[in-house]
Amino acid sequence: MSKPHLKPGQSVPTSGQYGVFGPRGGYLHQEVTGVRGKTLPPTPKPGQTYKLVDRTK
Repeated sequence: MSKPHLKPGQSVPTSGQYGVFGPRGGYLHQEVTGVRGKTLPPTPKPGQTYKLVDRTK
């Protein structure tokens, strides 16, 4: 099962590094640190989403 993409402003379900993905699903090689329970910041461009790429150990 693949991890769901999260929209900016959604609450972070798991702490870790979240990659920014384009509208077609391509990884843009930009990451932000997400802390469980906090919200994700706005993306650089509309239509982009976040996906967990490295969970905090």
